[in-house]
Amino acid sequence: MSAIAQTVDSSIEFATIAWRGQAMRIEYGWISPEREQAPLMVFLHEGLGSLAMWKDFPQQLCDALGCRGLVWSRPGYGRSTPRAPQEVWQADFMHRQAYEVMPALLQALGLGEQDKVWLFGHSDGASIALLYAARYTQRVTGVIALAPHIFVEDLSLASIEKARHTYQSTDLRQRLARYHDDPDSAFWGWNRAWLDPGFRAWSIEAEVARLRCPVLAIQGEDDEYGTMEQIRGIARLVQDCELLALAHCAHSPQRDQPQQVMAAVTDFFQRNSFKP
Repeated sequence: MSAIAQTVDSSIEFATIAWRGQAMRIEYGWISPEREQAPLMVFLHEGLGSLAMWKDFPQQLCDALGCRGLVWSRPGYGRSTPRAPQEVWQADFMHRQAYEVMPALLQALGLGEQDKVWLFGHSDGASIALLYAARYTQRVTGVIALAPHIFVEDLSLASIEKARHTYQSTDLRQRLARYHDDPDSAFWGWNRAWLDPGFRAWSIEAEVARLRCPVLAIQGEDDEYGTMEQIRGIARLVQDCELLALAHCAHSPQRDQPQQVMAAVTDFFQRNSFKP
């Protein structure tokens, strides 16, 4: 698979990958590519996120760490190929992103098995990061997981149900349209997958137990989409795991407590960058 890149502005390009028999356009952007010998941090967005919704946090973090960055929008999000209106994401949609889409993108961008990466994921993106690192153990140096999901909680489903009502009754669709070419693609792909009755049994605990790299798991104490049991569950399963609980912080620690997140990630990154 080769990348077909089209420059949109100084930082955003498109790559084309083959996935499920289709050519999929993936929006991506490099951060500080001139740091050719520096470690690479790959950012994985939340269930309603996109490249643009990260805003300047990836640049700030990469500058603090002295590393390169790769930010991208998964299929169905941002300016990447939207989800077809009739397409219904199944319970394994995060597995598919971790096992199929992300490897195809990295390959298209010229990153091989020898190019180890760091992963920084938020919410669904954190779960995808954990899944990728658990399968491709030799390709990942470390994972920073913000507000990850490793199993389904009643709190999560209640908040996602509330989000559906908000999308249908407020200007949320218009606000999301600033970040997604097709906001219905992003919202309904995520929302319907999570609220499908069959998703209640979803868990990635068995996969997380296979992780071999260090993990920093961060959770806001006021997270409306998950309890502290999400990151405590990772700590029970992963030998090299550090936890950070943030007071007065909801589901997006990088927005609610950016300085605390950057300080913790910087310390974690520096201590683990040169492990064999």
